[in-house]
Amino acid sequence: MKVKVGLIGMGAVGERILRQFQQHEEIEIAALCDRNEERLNKLKVELPAAAMYTDHLDLLQDETIDLIYLGVPPKFHHAIAMDIIRSRKNLLCEKPLANSVAEAKEMYEAAERADIIHAMNFPMVYSQAFQVFKEKIQSGELGKIKKIELHLHFTHWPRSWQKNEWISSREQGGFIREVAPHFIQMIHEVFGEMGDIHSFVEYPEDEHLCETSFISSMKLPGNIPVLFNGIADIGQKEHLSFKVFGDKGTLDMLNWGILSQSTAADNGEPISLEAAEKNSLAEELLKAIKGDSAKLVSFKEGFGVQKVLEALIKAK
Repeated sequence: MKVKVGLIGMGAVGERILRQFQQHEEIEIAALCDRNEERLNKLKVELPAAAMYTDHLDLLQDETIDLIYLGVPPKFHHAIAMDIIRSRKNLLCEKPLANSVAEAKEMYEAAERADIIHAMNFPMVYSQAFQVFKEKIQSGELGKIKKIELHLHFTHWPRSWQKNEWISSREQGGFIREVAPHFIQMIHEVFGEMGDIHSFVEYPEDEHLCETSFISSMKLPGNIPVLFNGIADIGQKEHLSFKVFGDKGTLDMLNWGILSQSTAADNGEPISLEAAEKNSLAEELLKAIKGDSAKLVSFKEGFGVQKVLEALIKAK
């Protein structure tokens, strides 16, 4: 029997999730919801059997739907997620979990009480690059970890494919909210939660626009220092570097999926990765719905990410 899925929010990432779900024979796309009727009409041509809604409450009336994907802008996550949780439907939510720590906490606690499957869309968890990255650190290959640095350099923000009404807003957009959560989640999974956060954020004069640069310092368990450094609108191609320094070696994840490892005796060697990923978010969700053990990033973990995220944004 197929798992019926409803998707709320059909922007660029929502469509990406739709395509992933379509690759699985065990998943049926039962319904789509978006305020943009023109967008829905285009998708209706491709998915004539799926119900189309402009109001998420109408979608939630369908008792046959097993799983909801929530991909609306962050400030709407809380209100819609609480409706989904009350309907007792399993929920996959975009990151960040919410638009404040208080909202994230309420969502996490409500999902736990409802005893539903609750997961977040952190695709790096399923990437071969992150699995190798994690294994090398946990195996002790790098020796004692001395420091972690994350550098986020953007030619432009928003990028060309992100042109929408909220991605550049100070209220709910910006590259700290949009990109940093992926790396916060990876750091938490490998090293534990960060604390002792100090952050300096630069904003433009227009109070409606998001940050232009930031630098933040944090501490991990074991007193390991972490540095985040980001800037946008510069004369440089987009470049992301997630680097872990150990006393025996250094490991760098470049631009999401290129790994390089170095020691004191060399300048770094690229690490070859398998062409295909071993698992996927869709496969893990199916396992969880069947009652099997699954690798998912829970709302509890999303709440932990949200606490760091809000501390980064609220400059000290």
